[in-house]
Amino acid sequence: MRCFFYFYKMILRWLKGKSKSIDMRKFLIVGLGNIGADYKNTRHNIGFEVIDYIAEKYKADMEESKLCKKGVLRFKGKKIILIKPSTLMNRSGKAVRYWALKEKIAIENILVVTDDLHLPLAKLRLKGKGSDGGHNGLKDIEAHLNTPNYSRLRFGIKNDDKSFNQIDFVLGKFSSEEKNQVIRGIIKCEEIAFSFIQTGLEKAMNIYNGKTS
Repeated sequence: MRCFFYFYKMILRWLKGKSKSIDMRKFLIVGLGNIGADYKNTRHNIGFEVIDYIAEKYKADMEESKLCKKGVLRFKGKKIILIKPSTLMNRSGKAVRYWALKEKIAIENILVVTDDLHLPLAKLRLKGKGSDGGHNGLKDIEAHLNTPNYSRLRFGIKNDDKSFNQIDFVLGKFSSEEKNQVIRGIIKCEEIAFSFIQTGLEKAMNIYNGKTS
């Protein structure tokens, strides 16, 4: 048991950038969602759509890899790893931790893109820490990283109907009336992600939080 806690402490030291092996020029961008045709283009999969948009724009091939689909691109001296966990939403943390450790990426260089039921449609909110807000994907990531202090970009999918079934809603698809607004939000997510990479969390938050997509 003592050996386990020592090993885990070393992992946390590595992820928090206190290890000499950390490469601060590397970033991990994670889109949350569920694999499979039944989940494609659903509200809960907006993180996957953001990753797909970035991968297509920068011509990064998304290939099957351990625990995820993964793509790699380089941008202004930075190496950016894109992943879509294949572990299903509620087990996303395993993929995040695995690739952060494998690529020697500090927690401060991880950005998770996720849906958020509490924000208006396509409203975007960048934060460096916080609660999981009832989101099981975020909850699992926090458990695997052993900290809530990782950056997340929340994409609003809120429904004003108070009587809706939450599970059916998040696993449903955007309406035709919503699609243009969602597309604009996805494009803005790419802009925010690269601002995070180039200027850092604080500056990106100052620029984009509070703005509509």
